[in-house]
Amino acid sequence: MTVRRGDLVAYATGSVGMGVWVTVPGLLLLYFLTHTLGVPPLLAGLTLLLPKIIDVIVHPYLGSRSDAAARRTGHRLGLLRFGLLLAVAMTGMFTVPAGLSGASAALWVGGWFIAGNLLFACFQVPYLTTPSDLRVGYHERTRVFMFRMLFLTLGLLGAGVAAPALVAAGGRGDYTRMALLLSGAMVVSGLVAVTGVRRLTREVGIRTPDADTHSTLADVRIAWRDRDFRALVLSYLFTGTTTHLFLAALPFYTEHVFGDPALTAVFMGAFLGPAVIAGPVWLAVSRRIGKQRGLLISQAVFVAGSLAPLSRYGVAPAVIVTVFLGIAFAGLQLFAFSMVPDAVAAASARAGSYTGVWTATEATGTAIGPYVYSAALALGGFAATTEGQTVTQTASARTALLLGFTVIPAALMAVALTFQLRWTLDRSIPAEPETHPA
Repeated sequence: MTVRRGDLVAYATGSVGMGVWVTVPGLLLLYFLTHTLGVPPLLAGLTLLLPKIIDVIVHPYLGSRSDAAARRTGHRLGLLRFGLLLAVAMTGMFTVPAGLSGASAALWVGGWFIAGNLLFACFQVPYLTTPSDLRVGYHERTRVFMFRMLFLTLGLLGAGVAAPALVAAGGRGDYTRMALLLSGAMVVSGLVAVTGVRRLTREVGIRTPDADTHSTLADVRIAWRDRDFRALVLSYLFTGTTTHLFLAALPFYTEHVFGDPALTAVFMGAFLGPAVIAGPVWLAVSRRIGKQRGLLISQAVFVAGSLAPLSRYGVAPAVIVTVFLGIAFAGLQLFAFSMVPDAVAAASARAGSYTGVWTATEATGTAIGPYVYSAALALGGFAATTEGQTVTQTASARTALLLGFTVIPAALMAVALTFQLRWTLDRSIPAEPETHPA
């Protein structure tokens, strides 16, 4: 069974809004806290980390509830629609009252971040479970995720370039206007995605979860006992930690190494622009050598690219290295996400329970990455500032900033690669041809 391209486009459009949410807080929130709101680095890192603890519980729970809804109604659209309210939290998070700074500002941002994470989970869990529900084969699942990753990259690229440009002046009002504009894009993409999911499940058919009643904890245990899925989850935990550390550190790198915050948008374009066209290339690689080998190659490239800035080269070489990191990033996302339905199919498991564990892992990585970088900054003595204030950072702070952007992510990705070597499902790659409809 193959999926019509039009249905795939409608479904994948939802990833544009997901890309906005992943990019904007990941890229700007730590910088916003430390450079505009006067929050010390360690407290800023905790503001991003602590709300994610809730996700570890919420995502598996929503996965189980989503399975129950699919058994009862034949679809997962209820949670998906509720998640459209994420735009409200996005705006609130970057609309900090003028009288708040330091700890009080961190509390405001953290509260809205919790709300946003909960609403994002409501959308993300059923949305990412859809490919596992569809009655399609090994390579067709990769194709579904290739479309999804293409649109996700468009969302990442658009937000990654537009958001830094919109807040270049560094004022609180700039951040509010940026959030309002990008929140509108999130709502539109989410509405289109709801239509796409409905069309996909109607045209292709879904695998309805089994009728056995499981608790959320039992679902987590079932998923965790799956050796291949466990290896994939642990690998992606370190992969996600690495990529979100990169996002959080990039504004610090452009300002304090190159002395030009405007370069953040340039580097994000270099990172995500090539990823837009890399998806189809990686899909061809997958058909030739399998997803596992493609993922390992992507991880190895990211390790090497992360260490390159230690040579302290100029802007042009840095942009070239960032392009290669972006190509590797496209592979990291496409292969890892498309392997989740493979694990579900191999285990004949409940898709929602696996997706809940997966998205909880992803959420954890998005929090740990910025926190690890904030901890490196704190150890180096990095000084936080408020809007309009400047300060000269010490040599130790600048060293910590650079090492946190290079050595730490390289080490984290190397750990991810080690865990990924334990995956075994790709040792026998299906060879049946699959036709692709227009």
